[in-house]
Amino acid sequence: MKSVVPVWLVAAIGAVAVGVFADPRNYLVFLPVVLGVATLLTFGIQLGIRRKEGYVNRVTASTTGVVVILGLATLVLGPIAFAG
Repeated sequence: MKSVVPVWLVAAIGAVAVGVFADPRNYLVFLPVVLGVATLLTFGIQLGIRRKEGYVNRVTASTTGVVVILGLATLVLGPIAFAG
């Protein structure tokens, strides 16, 4: 779990940054960018720790957490994006 939680934090910080800094019309444009960054970070961290055991489980946990975090961010920011 030590290698999974940092990716979740990056996704949460990225979602908050999109909500704070992006134009509301572009919320749904930048959230997939955060997903891409988190996915690349996931693979970078998991390949960097050089442990074969549990690789698929760690990548799955990391990616699933990111999707849930960004899904919640979309539920919050999506209506704002369409109202703007």
